[in-house]
Amino acid sequence: MSKVTMEKITSLAKRRGFIFPSSEIYGGITGAWDYGPVGALFKNNIKNEWFKSIVQEREDVVGLDAAILMNPKVWDASGHTEAFTDPLVECKKCHKRYRADQLVESLKKEEEGITTPSDLEKLKVALKGVKCPECGGELTEPKMFNLLVPAHLGVIEDKKRSVWLRGETCQGIYVNYELVRVSARKKIPFGIAQIGKAFRNEITPGNFIFRSIEFEQMEMQYFVNPKEAEKWFEYWKPLRLEWYKNLGVKKENLRLRQHEKDERAHYAKDAYDIEYNYPFGWKELEGIHNRGDWDLSRHSKFSGKDLSYFNEETKEKFMPFVVETSAGADRAALIFLLDAYHEEEVKGETRVVLKFHKKIAPYKVAVLPLSKNEKLSPIAKGVFDLLKDKFMCDYDETQSIGKRYRRQDEIGTPYCVTIDFDTLKDNAVTVRDRDTMKQDRIAVKDIDKYLVDKLK
Repeated sequence: MSKVTMEKITSLAKRRGFIFPSSEIYGGITGAWDYGPVGALFKNNIKNEWFKSIVQEREDVVGLDAAILMNPKVWDASGHTEAFTDPLVECKKCHKRYRADQLVESLKKEEEGITTPSDLEKLKVALKGVKCPECGGELTEPKMFNLLVPAHLGVIEDKKRSVWLRGETCQGIYVNYELVRVSARKKIPFGIAQIGKAFRNEITPGNFIFRSIEFEQMEMQYFVNPKEAEKWFEYWKPLRLEWYKNLGVKKENLRLRQHEKDERAHYAKDAYDIEYNYPFGWKELEGIHNRGDWDLSRHSKFSGKDLSYFNEETKEKFMPFVVETSAGADRAALIFLLDAYHEEEVKGETRVVLKFHKKIAPYKVAVLPLSKNEKLSPIAKGVFDLLKDKFMCDYDETQSIGKRYRRQDEIGTPYCVTIDFDTLKDNAVTVRDRDTMKQDRIAVKDIDKYLVDKLK
């Protein structure tokens, strides 16, 4: 088994219909990606599993789907229009731009004491004498660059209204907090969960779908009594870590890392990252934060709406604290791809297989007639019709059966059902297991029950 690389994953993702560069026929756009036929199924399965674990299986969390466009005052209240920034340097010769903190990290100058992107003075010291990695030109001094993506509404050019594409999904939760609490009749503690797109004007998007300008977040904001904030913060950390392990991620590739005090947002009481050991090092996968009462108190102040909570039983009034779990659907897709990737030698040939957990595999079953044949194809299509209501199934009757098995291995399909000429005699099919390649002969009348048991 050889080591997985980003090159192998990006090549496989494109070749097998997981992920394509956005608008590739026009040369693409840096930091934007399209999910193909297999990738769309895969990503939806990840999001569905997240929503199931966070909302469906709990009675204290409800869902939300807030609009991408919001009143611009939302972003003033949240602090994004002033403080949602990364440090930028630009080459005076070739005009390529870099994130200053990432450039310092790549040059292995951590000893300079840079622990936060907003520490401009330390960045200036660390970058003294550093030239452009692209052309060797002189770099500008670092300056802060706002990550919010501007947009304009209106049909008349001089009367257009400036708005922002949301930089994070959680603000939609905060501004709807009171409406959700009242309509869902929830008492604190309770949570609001949302999956949705966010946009950031990233200076240096890269590492495939790890860092992009358009991405999807899976966030849950849990509203608590300030006296219980630490308890709930400690509660959610192991729970979120276990979610990845339960979906097949190797435990040695995951870790919890506490933020240093000078890396945290100024309002954060505490913050941890779930990190994954990517081919390019340990990096963030999901954030778990004790955000204090910053969010609701700021929106109370800017909107004039009192968002404090009154406990009828204790007669206590307080501004709720927020414990946040913030995961990226795209980063989750990336680590599931990386972790599932295997290369094996089978009969002198290399077999590439994605050993996905069955819950997130794009297709659960592939139905494959041994060959495209007037006798076998109708039976195979009948088996497909029998299974399609229970499982996401693929049907393929082109190329040799060996090549079709390899294709299903490379997209992570757990089971292949093959209809051969013996089926005409015994009314049975061959079921091939992806991971072991073991084959069972199962009667057509029993095939749905057999697969239901296997795919539990």
